[in-house]
Amino acid sequence: MLPLAVLLALGGVTAVSAGGGADDDIIRSRNIRHLANIARQPPLDTPFSPSTDLAFTGTHAIAGNFGGFTVYDIADPRSPRLVTQVICPGAQNDVSVTGNLLFLSTDDPRSDDSCQSSPGAAPNGDSWEGMKIFDISDISHPRYVASVETPCGSHTHTLVPGKGRNRGAVYVYVSSYHLPGTSLPGCRPPHDKITIIKVPLDDPAGAAVVAEPVLFPGGGNPGGGATWYPTTGCHDLTVHLGKDLAAGSCMGDGVLIDISDRERPHVIASERDSVNFAFWHSAVFNSRGDKVVFTDELGGGLAATCNEAVGPTRGANAVYAIKGRGDRRTLVLQSYYKIPRHQTATENCVAHYGSLVPAVGRDIMVQAWYQGGVSVWDFTDARRPHEIAHFDRGPLSPTQLVLGGAWSAYYYNGHVYVTDTQKGLDVIDIRDLRTVTAKLVRHDEFNPQTQLPYRR
Repeated sequence: MLPLAVLLALGGVTAVSAGGGADDDIIRSRNIRHLANIARQPPLDTPFSPSTDLAFTGTHAIAGNFGGFTVYDIADPRSPRLVTQVICPGAQNDVSVTGNLLFLSTDDPRSDDSCQSSPGAAPNGDSWEGMKIFDISDISHPRYVASVETPCGSHTHTLVPGKGRNRGAVYVYVSSYHLPGTSLPGCRPPHDKITIIKVPLDDPAGAAVVAEPVLFPGGGNPGGGATWYPTTGCHDLTVHLGKDLAAGSCMGDGVLIDISDRERPHVIASERDSVNFAFWHSAVFNSRGDKVVFTDELGGGLAATCNEAVGPTRGANAVYAIKGRGDRRTLVLQSYYKIPRHQTATENCVAHYGSLVPAVGRDIMVQAWYQGGVSVWDFTDARRPHEIAHFDRGPLSPTQLVLGGAWSAYYYNGHVYVTDTQKGLDVIDIRDLRTVTAKLVRHDEFNPQTQLPYRR
């Protein structure tokens, strides 16, 4: 999602409180069961504090929020409970976890790096944005231990475990970008790089930037018009640890990156789609690492794009096959996928965050679509993707376009967990023969942008 303040200013979209009326009318396929919802709690329940991404550790789910983050106990998926909330404002508070550490992205200028900071009056050399690190060894009382400033903030980030002599560290790949019409000092074009932070696991206070690899030395996609964004950084990275690959969603470009040398990743393939893709947003590999799904966030998450006028190939997913070996690998477009239901003109709807449903022998993804709800779709046949299940609420408002709906939908240890920007945390159960083997897969922790081998 583009920065909230920017989108509200540019798009004329209203932020409203959730609750009441038709928005509680759930439409679902027969193979979906809605097990639970736990609403956002004060003070992280204001219209301008939407819920964002999710990370998982043991029997806990951690949900980001523009105002901080929330820890939920999900030991009983039918009855999740709130454990604690940490107030730490800073868009968009993307979260991830490893061991006893939690990472939190800040992508707007703040007065300082504390959790008591105020918004910067104007972007300048004295404002702060970047990465915050918390100790969650006592998960009911997270403790802020360190911060690392990055030149363009941290819109999202991806954890990459160290290996070899760096096995005692984790790398944080920070994605950030410049938006046309903004004037952030550290983000001015050409901002054609990512930032890599190295974090010693036994000394998180020693975290520091170790590299800023340039991904587009020849310049990225120049963009065009008011819809197609030029490449001035990356929105998100997803890594497949079994293949030492990353898929970079970089505004105007989709890239495949070799990460075998953690501090020196290099691009091995790139792709542009000037007809259908406006903003390369995120990516998901299949389990074998021979396919990758890229998403297009047409309209930045605050536009009604799931309708007949926009059509089935814009604001959608694109399924690519990964062909070849080594640095000769290429991305080959196979198909597009978009939810098969038209939404109303007051529902923001576009392809957003999701993960694999780890079913044996199939490539199945669960995915959030804002007010388009949650879609479970099969891309085993990459040229003929199709939906197999869905979950959707009615529009938040019948008269105006408002920010709402599912931000992220991830499969974790047998269930789907959804952060709804306004409604809080939903828990969904998929009851389908095509996904039944996925219930045997277990992770001790799960960061959806860090794809791990499955353990059964």
